[in-house]
Amino acid sequence: MLFDLLYFLALIALSPWLLWRAATTGRYRREWAAKLLGRVRLPPAQPGPVVWFHAVSVGEIHLLGTLVPAFRQRHPDWRVVVSSTTDSGLAEARRRFRDLPVIAWPFDFSWAVASALQAIAPSLIVLVESELWPNFLAAAGRRHIPVVVVNARLSPRSFRRWCRVGPSAYRFLFRYISCWAAQDGDYAWRLQQLGVPARCVHVTGSIKYDGATGLPQSLKTAHLAELLGLRPRSIPQRRAGGETAHHAENDDAPRPLVWLAGSTHAPEEAIVLDVFARLRVRFPHLRLLLVPRHPDRFDEVARLIAARGWPWVRRSSLHSPLPEMPPVVLLDTVGELATAWGLADVGFTGGSLDGIRGGQSMIEPAGYGVPCLFGPHVWNFRDAAQRLLEAGGAVMIHDAAELEAALTQLLSDSQRRQRMGQAARALVERQQGATARTLELLDRVMGRSALARAA
Repeated sequence: MLFDLLYFLALIALSPWLLWRAATTGRYRREWAAKLLGRVRLPPAQPGPVVWFHAVSVGEIHLLGTLVPAFRQRHPDWRVVVSSTTDSGLAEARRRFRDLPVIAWPFDFSWAVASALQAIAPSLIVLVESELWPNFLAAAGRRHIPVVVVNARLSPRSFRRWCRVGPSAYRFLFRYISCWAAQDGDYAWRLQQLGVPARCVHVTGSIKYDGATGLPQSLKTAHLAELLGLRPRSIPQRRAGGETAHHAENDDAPRPLVWLAGSTHAPEEAIVLDVFARLRVRFPHLRLLLVPRHPDRFDEVARLIAARGWPWVRRSSLHSPLPEMPPVVLLDTVGELATAWGLADVGFTGGSLDGIRGGQSMIEPAGYGVPCLFGPHVWNFRDAAQRLLEAGGAVMIHDAAELEAALTQLLSDSQRRQRMGQAARALVERQQGATARTLELLDRVMGRSALARAA
């Protein structure tokens, strides 16, 4: 009841802001019955246990795109339900999992989570990376439903916040979690420092490496390239014995250089556009693919591009192929960034320059063999960033001047781009295997749960 009261007061306090955001961006308008009341519509029940996979937004849904099919192949007798918190996450989940029920994650009011749990009746709950809510976890605990956090991470900033909250708060939450599948040893250590028993923490690696080879997206990449009037870039493929092969449609045809700035936040779009303007003087065949992180900023970024006076196009407006790619393309579609990395010669991953967000994933461009740049604030992906830097597959920059200088070097040196791309892709291949290790961990939890139910 205490949490319900706190949530209710917070909802009242935030309601003017929520209404303003809903009116100006279109967010927070949908699925209110599911979110506020926990109403869940599922197809007629089939025999077999149910696993509930939850991912907060689009990035985590992409991770489930690797884990869920592997789980279903391993356990065809289990039914799967997928949920997400954000509107964009729900849209992407429904696109990816067309044959599965996809629902909105309920707000953490006791009645909403109780209603959702009763309707789904899961035998296992799998949370991706985070999303730990007290009422939900307590309700699952009362029903003796094991909860596993996969691809778990705990950045230094989040660790400090948990420490400030105090041990009584996080121990209350953590006691309801059966086990954690941590991305690396640092995350596992921080969880143990917060009181999670060592037996409950397992280092499985990051599942994002398993879905980052670029090969599953090759046909989609070719289609997007055709739509933009661009030939796909060749992707380095490692052969047995360590040789590298390149697959491309036609290496004889001239091709513009493409810089993809992905998952950007304000003010990174303005920085990218300023740098692009200066680079175009020296590299007139350079093209920019700009991909903002949040859909509600697409129109804002479109105005920034239009103010520069270049020919440009919004991806969402294309229904037939362009004769050639314009200087700037705004990729204003959800879930297409992974496909677009196959077009890039160089990349920049956003959320890394302002010191607020902790960076976005640089694993996807690495899987495509794209030499990538990012800012110094990458605590969300510190391990991946460090590995790429050490392998020579990425460059860390600190401001707009360094971004321009690093891009100038890369665009001037095709052999360096190739070496960095090969190093990045080789690193991704070496890190793969987290999905199999995570499934083995889930098997153990499922086995213990089955024994407990039988007892």
